[in-house]
Amino acid sequence: MIRVATLYSDLEASMTALRSEHKALDRSREIVKRALHDGKAHYGINTGFGVLANKRIDDEQLAELQQNILLSHACGVGDPVPAEITRLMLQLKIHALGLGHSGISRTTFDQLLTFEHLGLTPWVPSRGSVGASGDLAPLAHLCLPLLGLGEVWNETQSGKKDAAAALGLLGIEPIQLQAKDGLALINGTQLMSAYGAFVLERALILQKEADILAAMSLEALQGSAAPFDSRIHEIRPHAGQTAVAGNIRKLLDHSEIMDSHRDCGRVQDPYCLRCVPQVHGASRDALDFARNSIEIELNSVTDNPLVFDNGDIISGGNFHGQPLALAMDFAAIALAELGSISERRTYLLLEGHDGLPKLLMKDTGVNSGFMIPQYTAAALVSENKVLCHPASVDSIPTSLGQEDHVSMGSISALKLLSVMRNVERVLAVELLCASQALDFRSPLKPGRGVHLAHEMLRRQIVHAQKDYEVRNDLDLCASILRDGDLASAVESRIGAIA
Repeated sequence: MIRVATLYSDLEASMTALRSEHKALDRSREIVKRALHDGKAHYGINTGFGVLANKRIDDEQLAELQQNILLSHACGVGDPVPAEITRLMLQLKIHALGLGHSGISRTTFDQLLTFEHLGLTPWVPSRGSVGASGDLAPLAHLCLPLLGLGEVWNETQSGKKDAAAALGLLGIEPIQLQAKDGLALINGTQLMSAYGAFVLERALILQKEADILAAMSLEALQGSAAPFDSRIHEIRPHAGQTAVAGNIRKLLDHSEIMDSHRDCGRVQDPYCLRCVPQVHGASRDALDFARNSIEIELNSVTDNPLVFDNGDIISGGNFHGQPLALAMDFAAIALAELGSISERRTYLLLEGHDGLPKLLMKDTGVNSGFMIPQYTAAALVSENKVLCHPASVDSIPTSLGQEDHVSMGSISALKLLSVMRNVERVLAVELLCASQALDFRSPLKPGRGVHLAHEMLRRQIVHAQKDYEVRNDLDLCASILRDGDLASAVESRIGAIA
């Protein structure tokens, strides 16, 4: 079973296996071939599509039917799907077809494998799917280049070029689709599931980094370690809450800063410090739910009709994106909350509490300090509030009412990526500000895990004495978080955090 956490390596192994193993594929193809000669109408094999399902197609027009469905459905608009997500779409399409319930021809399947093997990445507009009969428009754009039509990314992934020219340079012959091929290619949830898997794999790291940043801010603000006492969480044992509290305790271990104010008399910290296990933990639990939904989808067959070993060809609704739409809307909310509470910690760092200079700079007035990075974080958090309106509660009928309830899961997917990118930037602001604040606690050392995180950043970004162009440092902080460098630096010395 493909695990989201090791998605790319597992899919590569799947591609290798599929190049040499075609038994399931060939079985389903033989069933499609027999259906062409049994005198019956079979949806999408010898009939029209959608509202045209009752229109029988003559045998001599079947190849044209399959090509036409790609041509007619390739009407996507907008910015392209990022090339790395498009490659994932291609791999997921190959994996789903290779499970042997789609009846696709060997010629078409092998062309998909050739594209994947050579790194030919189709250029796919991101808008146009309603996430119902699968991701029809994006998948049509994904698969048109198999025929020498449409466009692919250029070698530098800086723009697109004509697919026919790209195939010619590589000596690849365009293919002609056979019965059912076109429908099998464009039915499926591969755009939604590719976005979901891409984001949720990154979220595994991002949720750890949010805990590290919370611990850094807690130390810098001389907050209390009491709210992370294991006894508190044993009597409200949500899995995420328990994991986060354990992470914070581990990160704070051997803290001189904590020891220095152990008897200071402070009763309670603000919620953005005190309730980190409850807030971060709830997001973790929501992300776990979403990951489970995506993981099931990665191992599913989601086109239509489906072919079974006993010869049955059954039309159903596995292409409907509702499970993904709900999961990705939930994941967006969960990620946004990690950003929301992070911005509150950043704000607290700037207020000048407990010996920290206001705005985290000694000579303010002539210097604005870190005032404006918090504005940036606030703007991104506000944008996420808009993006977190669930797309899955909307439905606009399509196909003249045949598709009368749609998931809008593609919109959930696109929003989820935007939310994650915003959260990375919000956390980058906290990383920069928490590190600046920790400098003022020297010579006292924070907990070992926090010290490692702070030390790692200070090797790349120096303490700010006066105003400067902050954007470059924020870009670097975002890159550190995006690449997982912060979590790696900590875990390499103190061991894995949950």
